[in-house]
Amino acid sequence: MTTSNKNYLKSLLGIITFVLFLNVLSNGFFHRFDLTKDKRYTLSSASLNIIKQVQSPLYVKIYLQGDLPAEFKRLQSETRDLFEEFQAYNKNIVFEFVDPLENKDESMDNIKSLYLKGLTPINITVDDKGKQSQAMVFPWAIAVYNNKEVNIPLLKNIMGASTTQKVIGSVQHLEYSIADAINKITKEKQKKVAVIKGNGELKEIYMAKFLLQVRESYHIGPFTLDSVAKNPIGSLEALEKYDLAIIAKPTEQFSDAEKQVLDQYIIHGGKTLWLVDQVAIEMDSMYNSSGSTLAYPRDLNLNDMFFKYGFRINPDLVKDERGSPIKMASGDQGSATQYQEFIWKFAPQVYPESKHPIVKNLGGIKFDFANPIDTLKNGIKKTVLLQSSKYSRKIGSPAEINLNMVSEETSPNDYLNKGNMPLSVLLEGSFHSVFENRVLPFDQKTFESKGKNTKIIVISDGDLIRNQLDKNFQPVELGYDQRSGNLYDNKDFLLNCVNYLLDDNGLINIRSRDLDLPLLDKEKVYANYSLIQFITIGLPILILVLFGVIFTFFRKKKYAK
Repeated sequence: MTTSNKNYLKSLLGIITFVLFLNVLSNGFFHRFDLTKDKRYTLSSASLNIIKQVQSPLYVKIYLQGDLPAEFKRLQSETRDLFEEFQAYNKNIVFEFVDPLENKDESMDNIKSLYLKGLTPINITVDDKGKQSQAMVFPWAIAVYNNKEVNIPLLKNIMGASTTQKVIGSVQHLEYSIADAINKITKEKQKKVAVIKGNGELKEIYMAKFLLQVRESYHIGPFTLDSVAKNPIGSLEALEKYDLAIIAKPTEQFSDAEKQVLDQYIIHGGKTLWLVDQVAIEMDSMYNSSGSTLAYPRDLNLNDMFFKYGFRINPDLVKDERGSPIKMASGDQGSATQYQEFIWKFAPQVYPESKHPIVKNLGGIKFDFANPIDTLKNGIKKTVLLQSSKYSRKIGSPAEINLNMVSEETSPNDYLNKGNMPLSVLLEGSFHSVFENRVLPFDQKTFESKGKNTKIIVISDGDLIRNQLDKNFQPVELGYDQRSGNLYDNKDFLLNCVNYLLDDNGLINIRSRDLDLPLLDKEKVYANYSLIQFITIGLPILILVLFGVIFTFFRKKKYAK
């Protein structure tokens, strides 16, 4: 063997050895590179922790397949990329895209089957250069794990948004939707939520949609304070087994003993979510011959407790120019009756301005007869989550509220330095007991005057959690207003509150991520359609042909001799 051959063989063996070494090294080192500016394909630490919980195969069917409009092709692409990212970290995650409308003979059966599972399609108008057509899309996925099944919504319904805006908002929430679904189906429920009863709170049917959603992630059950009168210590011990207590629109006074139980539950570290009306008035009571009703203060015997914790709910009504639409009959009765849309200023539409994870990236949230909240200085950290618009003011009670108020004329001067009133506040810290240096309603050996660090969220509208009922007295989606047909973000806001209070901050942080999604401007595309078509299709072909001609010319010139 010649010297040159030996050197060649040595070089070849060296290269093979180096490649094998790199291959062995790469098996012990895993990293995926995300070159996007907003790092939208980089999974958060919360998602990675959730992925680790998948110990056996998790199968996902994604129904974004087939002849989709351009916006949904983008959603399909983003969904595929994100699932590939999840799968890269855990091979137990298996997914496939399915077209439920692929087989025309079976499409109706598929649609009915998906309907029964709660997967409702959407009908959208496809605009192609001025030509409009209708298309049905199922923006859903189904995950199956150890005989458990969960639906994954891929499209976020944003009130008043175009299809493009909905897709952008959906991609913003895509990682959250997938991670939340995987978390629900793989994680064993640990924390407990108590729904307080006994003081005229909302009935379960009016909170059904909220309770069903919470039940997917936490143990939840009713807790009645009636037993406090006979066995207050036992009631407190039983309540302390829960991690969170929800008090939704009480209408009857709390006794001092019941207040002590709730107070000591908070002092001992329990989390609470309060939805309280300080003014008694209902929208249904206004649908009478006079179209009016009386709003009057409601005394729940909680003012001293709230004041001690650092806030006060005032017995006033918030009147906001950014109200919600309401339809009212106009014209003569009978066949000539027509319905006209007005703005009802006692039902504010609140758009979060805070950057707190609980409300970040949420849309409009609908209130009904909300009350302004004052915050007091007492060393507790307070964060205003929601507030009225700058064009709002308070109306004292008692007061007569009339439907004819929809036609009132106002000017900006009516709201000068009166708006931006807090409607929901987060309080965090170590609270002092309302019974500090006071005679206790009942003897308690474990009484503490200053408590552990805990969290309270207060919302000055009990109806924020309330879902409406349809004609068959079945609950409709929380946040859906049948009078206007609008869907508000009430449910997402309340679920974020629950997650935050129960320290599931990881999921909230995923939801609040900001992504920059550049989409085509259709109007500009249509205005310059021929030019854009030439640039995107004709120009690459022209460059390829030109390269071939030049290459052939120089090749012939080189080898002509």
